[in-house]
Amino acid sequence: MSSVDVDHDIPELEQQPFLQDERSEQYTGDGSVDYRERPAIKHNTGNWRACPFILGNECCERLAFFGIATNLVTYLTTKLHEGNVTAARNVSIWQGTCYLTPLVGAILADGYLGRYWTIAVFSMIYFVGMSILTLSASVPSLKPAECLGSVCPPASPMQYYVLYFGLYVIALGTGGVKACVPSFGADQFDDTDNKEKAKKASFFNWYYFSIDLGAIVSCSFIVWVQDNAGWGLGFGIPALFMGLSVGSFFLGTPLYRFQKPRGSPITRICQVVLASVRKHNLVVPEDSSLLYETPDKKSGVESSRKLMHHDDLRWRN
Repeated sequence: MSSVDVDHDIPELEQQPFLQDERSEQYTGDGSVDYRERPAIKHNTGNWRACPFILGNECCERLAFFGIATNLVTYLTTKLHEGNVTAARNVSIWQGTCYLTPLVGAILADGYLGRYWTIAVFSMIYFVGMSILTLSASVPSLKPAECLGSVCPPASPMQYYVLYFGLYVIALGTGGVKACVPSFGADQFDDTDNKEKAKKASFFNWYYFSIDLGAIVSCSFIVWVQDNAGWGLGFGIPALFMGLSVGSFFLGTPLYRFQKPRGSPITRICQVVLASVRKHNLVVPEDSSLLYETPDKKSGVESSRKLMHHDDLRWRN
């Protein structure tokens, strides 16, 4: 190689670290991508610019949920003429289902659909359930007749089926939303950037504020509407807000950062437990860096980071 070639190559070699630094400042370092599945650019995606759409979705969803749950026992006793014990039992079973379905939503989001599509699909399911519930309280043939004196005609089987079908479609919908909205909001902040990492804590403050805001509006205004203006309107307003939450969420799509699905977490948990049992007699090295499956900082799972080693739960070593 001539001296001219050497002199020509040196500036290129010197420029490579600067190019890498410039790229690290331009793109996120946590493996997130934009809606076109390209590496996410920090200044165009995520951060606070994307959060209003996510928080708006959560506020409207909580308003819809509490707009039903707060006064549902009253609706079942006064309009479907159920007894107090039966109505309370049915509402408790429904609410318990609403808090179990997030397990399904979390598994689908982490292993298959991703958080964005899980929220999108289950929000639309939620809206369908709200619409069915509103129809059951508005269409005369889908609700029992009013009481005549002390005589209250019972609800027909079809009226029961429509009402409870709508309620359990809502329970399914809330599973995908409740499980993914906080983590999807956290995905908008890059953990490898100290400035963005500090902002993540503020996001959760606003997240819980949006929950409380939706609950306050439901427990005051929506309940008043149901008691004074009718149940059709009282269920219709939460259904309208749920529709707005779907629109709000889709509106922010170009601004979001997305984490790709990383496989079923249940499978990985089982792998860790099985490996720990099979290798419990194995002597582990003193150097904790030798415990990892790869020598670099990245995990063997695509788009994932290594868990930091610590002295607790040493059996996992």
